[in-house]
Formats: sequence, structure tokens, C-alpha cells
Amino acid sequence: MHYVTPSREVLAETLLAAGPDAPTLCEGWRTRDLAAHLYLREHKPALGVGMVVPRLAALTERATRDMAERAASPAGFQALVNRFLAGPPALSPMRINPIDKSVNLIEYFVHTEDVRRAGTRWAPRALDEDYAEALWEELVKRAAILYRGADLGIVLVRPGGPRHVAKRAPVSVAIVGDPGELLLHAHGRRRQALVTFEGQPDAVALLESADVGI
Repeated sequence: MHYVTPSREVLAETLLAAGPDAPTLCEGWRTRDLAAHLYLREHKPALGVGMVVPRLAALTERATRDMAERAASPAGFQALVNRFLAGPPALSPMRINPIDKSVNLIEYFVHTEDVRRAGTRWAPRALDEDYAEALWEELVKRAAILYRGADLGIVLVRPGGPRHVAKRAPVSVAIVGDPGELLLHAHGRRRQALVTFEGQPDAVALLESADVGI
């Protein structure tokens, strides 16, 4: 099953339920900033370069801030979220299923949790087994990049399931959790990710201080 479309719908519903001024786990962003980011990355892909090229970051940040300011009212916010919900432009590469999955499946899951887990009351979602498997597959593809800043070996472990060696080193730490929780940890949401660690205490401490994510 192609899970990106329902993931987009869940993210849009979560944003609308939270409103334009709710906190998120994205540092410095309210929900309206996140909605602006989601819309611009699909409709203004050139601005996405600023996410990886530091000297262009100011341009991306300004465009996101300007759109977020226009979405500060409930009506403006709902209009922006609905534009995101409508999907990318007709000729966008994101209309192609494999590209859509690679680019958006993890993005939508993580950002949904960025809204859900920013408050004081939340509980992990019970994910469909096939959806969890799809998230795991995408995590395995990029785990080495996400943990490149950790100066030790990393093994991702699903309870009662498979494991994946993301990075090899003489000293390693196993990170144990369900696929969604492992994803959140790998994207730097350490305090909100429901994972446990197996390894030497100094190695676990090193992981906790490492630069993890993109």
C-alpha cells in the first residue's frame, strides 16, 4: 500500500486540530511555520536548497516566515493547510509514487509527531503493521546518514524483530524500539522517542551527546 497520501491526511488533520500557534518539536517553529515549510518544499523546491546550503538558508527562512505570518489567523492557517493537503503541483516529481515515498513518507510521520508530542499529553500511535514496515524500510536506507555524527557503532533493533547495523565501529550501542520510535530518535527527537539503549554506559552517553539527524 502507498502510505504517503493517508500520512499527508493525518498530518493535515493534526495541524488543523492544533491551530496556527501551537508548539512543535522543530526549534523556533509554531504549527504555522511547519505548515509553511511543508507547502513551500513541494511548491517552491528551489527554496529547499537553503536547508542544505548554509549561505542560502536566509532566503528559505525568510520565505517560510513570510508565509507563516500570512497564516497566523485561523482562516489563513486552514487555507494554507488545505493547500498542502491538495498535494504537489501536477508536474512535480513528487507525483511519482517511488519519489513521493522516498521524499515524503518519513517527513510526514516525523512532522505529525512533531505536533503531537510537543505538548505535555500524548501517547504513541498504534501503527498498522504494514505502515510500520514501510517506515522501517525507509529508515534502513538512510540510517547511516542520520547517524553519521555519532562516533561509535549503531545498531537499530526492533523488539522481537529484525536489526540493522547502521554504522560499524569497535564500540557500538543498540537502539531498541518500534520503527516509528527509532525514526524519531534518528531525526534528533531524543527526549520524545520511546527507545531504550544497550551498550556500555560511556558509549550510551556518547550517543546522547552526538549530532544525530539531518
